[in-house]
Amino acid sequence: MVLNYNFFEPDENQEPQKGKVLLSEPFLLDNYFKRSIVLITEYNENGTIGFVLNKPVDVNINEVVENFPKIDADVALGGPVSTNSLHYLHTLGDIIPQSVHVLGNIYWGGDFEVVERLISSGNIDKGQIRFFLGYSGWSPNQLEDELAENAWVVGDISPDEVMMPMNKHFWTKTLQRMGKKYEMWANFPENPEMN
Repeated sequence: MVLNYNFFEPDENQEPQKGKVLLSEPFLLDNYFKRSIVLITEYNENGTIGFVLNKPVDVNINEVVENFPKIDADVALGGPVSTNSLHYLHTLGDIIPQSVHVLGNIYWGGDFEVVERLISSGNIDKGQIRFFLGYSGWSPNQLEDELAENAWVVGDISPDEVMMPMNKHFWTKTLQRMGKKYEMWANFPENPEMN
């Protein structure tokens, strides 16, 4: 008997949009995207931009940016594009001019000098801002092609989760919340040969 069911094909994938997350399928071996969760911060006819939320690096922001005010804030690899650039998500909204609203109280970017001044004056704490080296980017229709190949599943995330410290286990926990089928994704071994 042949079963006509692919356990690793997403169920009725949601449409990608700003504020959603992309969860990589368990076989994706790319260094940046392996078992990753990417928050979509821009999605339009020009393409898609997002940030990998669960790839922290063991470095302080003050080691990355010269003469930056002291703050014990998380730094993560945002993706493979422009890895020598710094980006940030925050919960300060219009307090930081030119910020882009993403989801709930989550904003992307804005005036960097204002960020520095707010940190220097003690008006930003580490729970209000997350820094990223590089970003994830897709040209027009590239993400749709990858979704058609089942490389990603589109999901939801709460603003609180976006701002909390994450590690590689957050991918597993997020998939487990999405239902039985995705528990199989979450429990699939990183290296099947070691099973």
